[in-house]
Amino acid sequence: MIARFQLRCSGHFMFLDTSNKISRMEDWDEHYMNLAIDAAKEAYALDEVPIGAVIIDHKGTVLATQGNCTIGGNDPTGHAEVLALRKAGKKVNNYRLTGCTLYTTIEPCVMCAGALVNARIKRLVYGADDERFGAVKTLFNICDNGSLNHQIEIQSGVLESECRRLMQEFFKEKRTSSKVY
Repeated sequence: MIARFQLRCSGHFMFLDTSNKISRMEDWDEHYMNLAIDAAKEAYALDEVPIGAVIIDHKGTVLATQGNCTIGGNDPTGHAEVLALRKAGKKVNNYRLTGCTLYTTIEPCVMCAGALVNARIKRLVYGADDERFGAVKTLFNICDNGSLNHQIEIQSGVLESECRRLMQEFFKEKRTSSKVY
């Protein structure tokens, strides 16, 4: 007997066959990562560092979608992940987002990784590593550190080249226009 369970995506219910769970999970990860990439592109259009984040609940319902807003908001904590956590927390009326997955285009920084642990995010999926500020696996291991009271399941490399390309294009454009970030 093949187990099936229902996932909700964009208001539609779909059935996921667990006999092919790994490839299906990859499909779902790519779907939600594309939403995060769209949010990153919106941030890019606003001259913000192009990072996007999406949070879904355990049923696959999107709770929050957000791009970076540090520059326009004059807010050093205006990272896509933190802003998405705030939106999702308000939506579910709880700062604990247990059972939720956060998708983000770039490996979270120390601030964002700490916020994910404090929010009790179940799973983190990100696109590209951040060689300068990455706090999930590149420089630190905050999200799965056994010394902390909560560990997060981590999946990296989802649509990695597209996520990395957005960042590279943004900073290349900034260098050629001589703005410094």
